[in-house]
Amino acid sequence: MGAGPAGLQAGYFLGRSGRSYLVVESGNAPGTFFATFPRHRKLISINKVHTGWDDPELKLRTDWNSLLSEEGAPLFTGYTPRYFPGADDLVRYLADFAATHRLNVRYDTRITEVTRPGDDFVARDQHGNVFRAKRLIMATGVSKPYVPDIEGVGTAEPYGSVSVDPADFTNQRVLIIGRGNSAFETADNLIETAAVIHVAGPGSMPMAWQTHFVGHLRAVNNNFLDTYQLKSQNALLDGHIKRIRRQEDSSYLVAVSFSRVNDVVKEIRYDRVILATGFRFDTEIFAEECRPELTINDRFPAQTDAWESTNVPDLYFAGTITQVRDFKKSTSGFIHGFRYGVRALHRILEQRYHDRPWPARELPATAEALTDAVIERVNRSSALWQQFGFLGDAIVVGEDGSVRYHEEVPVEHLHRAVAEGAFGKADSYFTVTLEYGADHDQVDPFDISVNRLAQNDTSGLDTRYLHPVVRRFRSGEAAGGPVAEHHLTENLENEWNREDVHRSPLLRFLSDHLNPAPASRP
Repeated sequence: MGAGPAGLQAGYFLGRSGRSYLVVESGNAPGTFFATFPRHRKLISINKVHTGWDDPELKLRTDWNSLLSEEGAPLFTGYTPRYFPGADDLVRYLADFAATHRLNVRYDTRITEVTRPGDDFVARDQHGNVFRAKRLIMATGVSKPYVPDIEGVGTAEPYGSVSVDPADFTNQRVLIIGRGNSAFETADNLIETAAVIHVAGPGSMPMAWQTHFVGHLRAVNNNFLDTYQLKSQNALLDGHIKRIRRQEDSSYLVAVSFSRVNDVVKEIRYDRVILATGFRFDTEIFAEECRPELTINDRFPAQTDAWESTNVPDLYFAGTITQVRDFKKSTSGFIHGFRYGVRALHRILEQRYHDRPWPARELPATAEALTDAVIERVNRSSALWQQFGFLGDAIVVGEDGSVRYHEEVPVEHLHRAVAEGAFGKADSYFTVTLEYGADHDQVDPFDISVNRLAQNDTSGLDTRYLHPVVRRFRSGEAAGGPVAEHHLTENLENEWNREDVHRSPLLRFLSDHLNPAPASRP
């Protein structure tokens, strides 16, 4: 369900495998969400056309909008040179992707009810048509506004329908509730016309450049912060909105509980109040017997490590709603993250329902061969780069001493799958990930008083920037943590190929732990 980026990506992989599938879409074209959002029509997903690289895999590291295909086409980078592209360009691209690959999509098909009277899911659309399927993948995104529990919140103007014409706010006092990118893009749009703009929300203001979570406030939307700190009548309110009262003259009186002054509550008058608090997953179409449980303030469906509903078997999720698995840590909420998640989901489904093992290549059981494979992957992979700490390559050492290299496995899923034998009879296994260092989000990256690890340091232990990590686990014992761990030192160009700094230390680590002596085993 849903012909946005995730639904199309799932359809592509299912079609390539010859599976019987159908994508249903309520709109008359793919990606209808992006025909409206973001309201100010500039995406925050980057589109770097000129990279200096010829390798298409490397180019995907800076192409955050293209979908994956064996053909490598079409690519979003061919649609616009803009670094922050327009949303309309993405709508055009998605339509072309669906047409190019002849995906089986049925448009103008709005599912109004999903039941499960037996083993099959039964879906009905607005025309009374009935669809039956063994498995259901929800790729509908977060389609409903998330409305916080605030007294009088229904009188505020929703982000999805409020005017985007700055002239409509001339000389007005405006409150924007929410502190995500939608709130700040709205504030930035009103700087020239509004008399006063306040942006309100609880907690500290997380910046993407420090947290490395691309959903936090991005530099492209943070001009408003300058107008606050350089005293231009605007302000960031750190606190909770207690209530909103509409006055007889159509103005608002809003009670704000300030966090930094011992919960002092102040009532402030505004001409306009805009609600920009994000979106949530919609469960209204599901009958009771197959309604998925929700989590994180009931905004997202609860999911297993295989993106399956925690309470409805055979109900899977794809796309931005899978961010529940790495919430505000990695990139599953965005195209450049979930495109790899969808590929991994497809491989899980192939394993479970069609007895097709996870793709792998055999390696010689030597530390040299493993070192070469790891160095090649961390220097080239776009999946490990984009889904840092979440997806990893797996080197599985069989009980017979054989070695298999599996690419792009969700790390949490890998631990359980190995224990259950889904990756064959394993004695031990290594994970290969790209990760930021410990407490990386607590460090100001522009503070030169914070020392960075020297790039010729071979320890890698204090690396805070993105870098490769290799861990060894004993089969069935992952809950106890890794039995060995090696960090490759960060590098300015993100090239981990120096013999003395990167390759040789990794070779020593793998030599010690590929076939450890019995006495050294836990």
